[in-house]
Amino acid sequence: MSFEKTFEIGSIFHDGKFIPVEFTCDGENLNPPIFIGYIDPKAESVAIIVDDPDAPDGTFTHWVAWNIPPLGEIPRGIPSRGNVEQPIHVMQGMNDFGKIGYGGPCPPKGHGIHHYHFKVYILDRKLNLNPGVSRKELEKSMDGHVIQCGELVGLYERK
Repeated sequence: MSFEKTFEIGSIFHDGKFIPVEFTCDGENLNPPIFIGYIDPKAESVAIIVDDPDAPDGTFTHWVAWNIPPLGEIPRGIPSRGNVEQPIHVMQGMNDFGKIGYGGPCPPKGHGIHHYHFKVYILDRKLNLNPGVSRKELEKSMDGHVIQCGELVGLYERK
């Protein structure tokens, strides 16, 4: 799923810079906060997909989440459950670790620097998906409903 970048997103790390250890498997393994720039007033929800295209066996999905309120921020530390109500409402799917929710960067030791793509999609509707769905199911459901998108790339390496 590819879209032209239409707004900026940020976090506590800058685009193209290293992700703090706290947000990786070597730390607390919590999702970092994501700050979203201008959100179209027609927005009904937000979705996020985080992946690592540098994984040894091809692109590895670390997080899929949707039906996030279009408030301008995805808070740090969303609990790893399919349907979350606090700190905000979030529905989450299965990552490639075989778990629901965020799984932080965890490249093989000595495999070099990996690039983690935090892709945020602004949607014109909420999605009717059950918790635990795959990335592919999320992408299919988003098709034709993306009105904005943005991407932040963070780096991580385990030596």
